[in-house]
Amino acid sequence: MRKFSFIFFLTTFSLLGQNSAKTCELLSKINTLIQHKHYHPKPVDDSLSVFVFDTFMDDLDANRNLFTKTEYEKLRKHRLLLDNYILQNNCSFLNDFVSIYQFALERKKKTLEKIQNELLDYETNDTVKFSKKNFPFDLVATDVDKVWMKRIKYDVLEDISKLSSNLDSLTQHFSKLEKISKLKILDTNLCKVNSILDSKKGIGYDLQNDFLNIFCIYFDPHTNYFSLDAKTSFMSGLTTSGLSLGLNVSLNEKEEIAVDEIVPGGPAARTDMFEKGDVILKVSNKKGEDYLVSCASLEKIGELIYSDSNEVIELTIQKKNGTIIAVLLKKQVMKATSNAVSSFIVEKEIKVGYINIPNFYSDFDGFSEQGCADDVAKEIIKLKQDNIQGLVIDLQDNGGGSMEEALKLAGMFIDYGPVSVLVNSKKKQTILKDYIHGSVYYGPIVILINGNSASASEFFTATMQDYNRAIIVGSKSLGKASMQSILPLDENKQDFVKLTVEKFYRITGDSNQIKGVIPDIALPVLYDSIVPREISFKTALKYDTINSKASFTPFRKDYYPAIIEHSHSRTANDTRFIEIILANQEIDSLYNKPKEPLQVTFKEVFKNLHEIDSLWKKVKKIAKTDSNCIIVNNSYDLIKWQFDTFQQEINTYKIKDLKTSPYLEEAVAILNDINNFGK
Repeated sequence: MRKFSFIFFLTTFSLLGQNSAKTCELLSKINTLIQHKHYHPKPVDDSLSVFVFDTFMDDLDANRNLFTKTEYEKLRKHRLLLDNYILQNNCSFLNDFVSIYQFALERKKKTLEKIQNELLDYETNDTVKFSKKNFPFDLVATDVDKVWMKRIKYDVLEDISKLSSNLDSLTQHFSKLEKISKLKILDTNLCKVNSILDSKKGIGYDLQNDFLNIFCIYFDPHTNYFSLDAKTSFMSGLTTSGLSLGLNVSLNEKEEIAVDEIVPGGPAARTDMFEKGDVILKVSNKKGEDYLVSCASLEKIGELIYSDSNEVIELTIQKKNGTIIAVLLKKQVMKATSNAVSSFIVEKEIKVGYINIPNFYSDFDGFSEQGCADDVAKEIIKLKQDNIQGLVIDLQDNGGGSMEEALKLAGMFIDYGPVSVLVNSKKKQTILKDYIHGSVYYGPIVILINGNSASASEFFTATMQDYNRAIIVGSKSLGKASMQSILPLDENKQDFVKLTVEKFYRITGDSNQIKGVIPDIALPVLYDSIVPREISFKTALKYDTINSKASFTPFRKDYYPAIIEHSHSRTANDTRFIEIILANQEIDSLYNKPKEPLQVTFKEVFKNLHEIDSLWKKVKKIAKTDSNCIIVNNSYDLIKWQFDTFQQEINTYKIKDLKTSPYLEEAVAILNDINNFGK
C-alpha cells in the first residue's frame, strides 16, 4: 500500500510538472503576442498579479465555502508574486493551486456524502447572508460541515419553494418533497465535484486554461485565450442548420447553458414553451440516459444531443421566475435560409419597411459573397417595391460581428464619405471611407437599439447618427468600441488568443467606448439599469476622444426638436411605456436594496423566493401586449413562400413577436412625423 501511494505521488508530481511547464510556455507566447500587438498593452507587474490572483480565487470559490482561511493564506503568498513568476518563466506556483484545490474538493465531497446520511433540521436559527460584494475567505476547517449543512438546507427549501406559489399545499406535503429535493440537491452537488475531480484532462489542465484566460482578460475583457476543446465545438454545434432542436444557446455569466434564440419554425418554437434566457438544467434521450447540465461535461451533453440515434430529446428548463418544466422535443432538419436578415411591412397611418439584423455576419472563409450588408440591400429592394414611406432598422440585441459588413452597410445610406476612424496601438489614425457613390435607400430611417446592441452595431449606428441619416431610438448601447482579431500562438494552431488590436472612433472624434451610443429619443426598456454594459468590466478600455481628421457633410436636422417633442408627448401617455417605467422601478428596488440576513426556515425562504411573483406577472403582461400595427410580409416574400409551410411558420412566429413591440409602433409614429415635419 505504501509503495502504491508513493508511485501515485510521483506520477501526480510528474503530471503537475508537465502542466506547469506547458503553462509557462503558453504564458510566454501569450504575453509576447499581447505586448507586441495589443491596442493598449500593460506591463506585467503587481497590478496584474493582484487582478489575476483575486479573479482566479473568486472563480474557484465564489461562495467562500470551499477553501479555509488557512488554505487561502497559503495561496495568498503568491498574490504579489505572479508577475515575477511569469517573467522568470517559473509556473510551479500552479502546483499549489492544483493540490489545495483538489484537497478542498475531496473534503467537500466527504462532507456532502456525510450529509446524505443525516436528517436535516429545518427549525434551527441558521441564517444566510446575501451581498453583491465578495465575502472574505474566513472559513474555519471545523466549521466546514456546519457551513455545508446550512447551504444544503437552504437549497432544499428553495427547490421546494419553486414547485408552487401555494405555501399551504407545499407545507402539507413537505416531508415527501423534502426527501426528493434533498436527494436531487446532494446528487447535483456531488456530481459537480466529481465532474471536476474526474475531468478527462485533469484538474491541472482545467486550472491552466482558466488562469491563461484570466491573464488575457487583465488587458481588456475582450481579449481571451481559448483552445480547440469541447466547449467550442459544442457551442458551435448548437447553431447548425442540420438536424436540430431549433434552439441557439450560449453560456451565461454563471456558466449555465441558457437559451439565446428560438429558431422560428423549429421544434422548440412550436412548443411555445421556450423564451430567451431560459436555463437548461437537464438533458435526456428518454432511453435511460440523462445528464444534469450543472455537472455533466459538455462533451457528454453534446454526444447525447447530436447522436443520430437520439431523435427525441427532453430538456428540463428553468424559467426566469424559477418555474421548472420538462419539454419533449423531436428533432427535425432545419432548412438553411439564404440570409439571417428578415423584413416586413408595418402599417399604422403610413406604410413602412422593417428590417431586423440579428448580427453582422459575414463569409469569413471567403467561399461566398454572402454577408449582412448585401442581404439588407436585397430586403430594401423588396420593400421599395411596396412603396414604403420610411424604414426601421432593428439592432436591438445585436451583439456585433464583422466591422467590414457594418462599414458596407453604412455606405449604403450615406452616399459617399468617411464612416469611422480606426486607431492602433501606435495611435495611428486610419479613416475608413465609403468610396461608392449612391445609396440603396434615400428615405427617412429609424434605428432601434438597446443595452445589448454592441460593437459593429454601435459602429454602424454612430455613423448614421453623425450624418443625421437616421433617428436613433431606444436605450443607450453597450459601449464597446474595440476591434479583435483571432490569432494563433504558433504554427500548430491549437491555441489561440482573441486579441484587441484597435479602437474605433466616430468621425467626430468622439468614442462609443464606455459611453455607448446615446439615442436621439430615449425610451424605457425593461431591466435596462441592470444590463451589464462595458463599464461594468474592471479591465475595460477607457473612454477618450481624438482630434479626428475626417471631413464630412451631415444631413440637416433642424426638424429633430419637433420630432423628439412629439415622441416624448406620445410615450409619456402610452400605457405600455408607463408600465415599463413602473416595473423598472420595482426591479431597481429589488436589485439595489441590500438584502437582510434570511432565516433558513421554509416559510422565510418561500416568502423570499416569491416576493417577485407579482412583478414577474407584470413583466409577462407587458411582454405579451399587442401593438396596433398591422404587420405582413413584403409582396415578394408573400408570393415566394405561399406554398412553403416552413417559411410560413417562421413568418407567423416573427410577426407574433413583432406585434408585441412598443418600440416598433413608436418608430412608425416617428417616421410619420418625419414625413410631416422633415420635408
